[in-house]
Amino acid sequence: MNALNVFIVIIVIISVFLTMPSVKGKIGEAKVAFLLERLDKNTYIVFNDLLVPKANGKTTQIDHVVISVYGIFVIETKNYKGWIFGNEKNKYWTQQIYQRKERFYNPVWQNFGHIKSLETILGEFSNSIYSIVTFSGKATLKKISVSSPYVHIINSIQVVKTIKNYQKKVLSNSDVQNVVNHLNNLGNNKESAKRHVKQIKETQKQIKNKVKSNICPRCGGGLVQRKGKYGSFAGCSNFPKCRFVSS
Repeated sequence: MNALNVFIVIIVIISVFLTMPSVKGKIGEAKVAFLLERLDKNTYIVFNDLLVPKANGKTTQIDHVVISVYGIFVIETKNYKGWIFGNEKNKYWTQQIYQRKERFYNPVWQNFGHIKSLETILGEFSNSIYSIVTFSGKATLKKISVSSPYVHIINSIQVVKTIKNYQKKVLSNSDVQNVVNHLNNLGNNKESAKRHVKQIKETQKQIKNKVKSNICPRCGGGLVQRKGKYGSFAGCSNFPKCRFVSS
């Protein structure tokens, strides 16, 4: 294999690597982390890639948490492009690129889960938490419906401005330090990260095996084929009591 062919193979491998969802997600997180560096470090404390324990003994990964006297900002990053459609009441949102449509889990719900886990740790400070979901600059937010004034769906370039728009002090300097101490005590390290990844893979494997066996992984009911707006999908036979669908 000559040098040109080797170069082409390397470029192809890199291109494939960069399109992997997990890699794209990390790139999006890195971009937002870079933007958050613009915040005044004397006023805002930033945590990136934070692992927080859940009530069931597992952990959840939060992309970014920003703490200040103006509140606690929990940020979920989505490195998607194309048109984005979503409603806070819908389990799945839609990404459209030309005529191709893909569904993804409601990021408002996802971030709400992160916030609930964080609330169990922070306790008395839970009323000062705000939710931000960021999409890349390549995404156009179309028909996004969210009713809460404390939930923000924005392009990532707006993240610093969105945080700075909060100017009412809701925490004292002592409160901020207590929150920072709580998060520092979580002990996020390489071993925690490994356990988190292993946990995710095991959970995904269990869900996949149940779906293959036509068993609802949420309630144990049977799965049946249904037709929706964007094609066929497997849904729980106990609908509407159970709204599980396989993506």
